[in-house]
Amino acid sequence: MLMLRDPNGLARALVFLLAANIAVDLPLAAVDLYTLSLDYTAAGAPDDPFEAAAEIGLMLPVYGLAILLFLATIVVFIVWFHRTRLNAGVWAPDLQSRGAGWAIGGWFVPLVWFWIPRGIAADIWRSSRPEPYAADRSGELTVVNVWWALWVASNLAARLSGRLEEWAETVDEALTATWWSLAGTGLDIAAAVFAILFVRRVTSMQNAKANGMIPAA
Repeated sequence: MLMLRDPNGLARALVFLLAANIAVDLPLAAVDLYTLSLDYTAAGAPDDPFEAAAEIGLMLPVYGLAILLFLATIVVFIVWFHRTRLNAGVWAPDLQSRGAGWAIGGWFVPLVWFWIPRGIAADIWRSSRPEPYAADRSGELTVVNVWWALWVASNLAARLSGRLEEWAETVDEALTATWWSLAGTGLDIAAAVFAILFVRRVTSMQNAKANGMIPAA
């Protein structure tokens, strides 16, 4: 007999990690804002925004913590995502556009990650609601779509910022990289907020549905 997997513990850990990512992103955004506010033509000013950020001292440890939190969040999210996909397959197997393995592998295949995880997320959402086969209500998938759009945009902005930083040879070019870094951080904060909404809503729907159907493992 197919059994449901309990996503509640993972969901709580995931919400905590996402909130921690937001908390760490805020000082990173503050560093970018500070470096953008400086007058680099003034006497005694740093040579460029990267030097200004390094002088703050907070940048390196916070950046290292941000990387660790990001990696931990990715691991927990993918485990939660796979578990909720398995549950979705119990309730509505014919609604799943991809096999459960894609809930993990879809995040690591180049280019494919732009759309496959979003499709799986929508399948999970539909399968977890009280009536899986009902037509989508107007705006029902807004949380999924906004979260995904913000997630993709934040990753693209961060990658562009990193490239621009590598290529920067003038103050203006370094400032452009910093602007993109700030944009990426802001988008990452917004994506984390909607990810929390997505995780909480899906977990709540699955929990309510499981209590009325098959006991969770």
